[in-house]
Amino acid sequence: MGYTLAIFDFDGTLADSAAWMRGVYNQVAGRYGFKRLSDEEFEMLRGRDNRAIVRYLGVPAWKMPFIANHMRKLAARDAARIPLFDGTAGLLRTLHDRGTGIAIVSSNTEENIRRILGPEVARLVGHYECGASIFGKAAKFRRVLKRSGVPAARVICIGDETRDIEAAAKAGLASGAVTWGYATPELLRAHRPTLVFESMEEIAAALAP
Repeated sequence: MGYTLAIFDFDGTLADSAAWMRGVYNQVAGRYGFKRLSDEEFEMLRGRDNRAIVRYLGVPAWKMPFIANHMRKLAARDAARIPLFDGTAGLLRTLHDRGTGIAIVSSNTEENIRRILGPEVARLVGHYECGASIFGKAAKFRRVLKRSGVPAARVICIGDETRDIEAAAKAGLASGAVTWGYATPELLRAHRPTLVFESMEEIAAALAP
C-alpha cells in the first residue's frame, strides 16, 4: 500500500482512556449542564456517530470549547492513571525503525500526550497537532501533510471514532479504523474506512514497506 506516514488519534487509539473518561464524565456533565450517563447509556452511544452523540447529550456548540479545555486539564491532572494500550510502544518503535513517519492529531494537548507516552516513545513521533476541536481534525491533518512533505496518497489516518474517518476523507487521505476504542466495530465499518484493524500487529503488517 506504500504508506510512509501514519497519523494517529491518541485517546482510544494509542491510549486506553475509556475508564478514565467514564470516571470523570458525570462530574463534567454536572459542571457544564449536559446529560449525565449510566453505564448502559455509555455502551449504547458507542454505536452512534459523533454528531448523534452530541445531540443526545444536549451539548450546545458554544459550550464545547470550554468543556474540551476542562477535560484537557483533568487529563493533565490524571495522566499517570491513563495507560497506553498493550502494544502501542512496540508498534511505534517498529514503524519508526522501518522509517515510517509518525504523527499524532488529537483533541488532547501535546504535553498530556507526551507524559502518557513517556519520553522515550514520545521522541518517536515526528509531528504533533493537538487541541483539535471535535470536528476540526481535517484541518490538522492538512497541516501535518504540509509540514511532512509526504504525498497524500502515502498517508493514512488511524483512529477509533467515526469523526476520524470523516476527517480523513475530507482531507483526501486514507483512513484506518481500530476496533478496540470508543466506537463499535459495526459502526466504524458502516462508515467505510480504507482499512479496519483488530490489533496493533495488523497495523504493523499493513504499513510494512
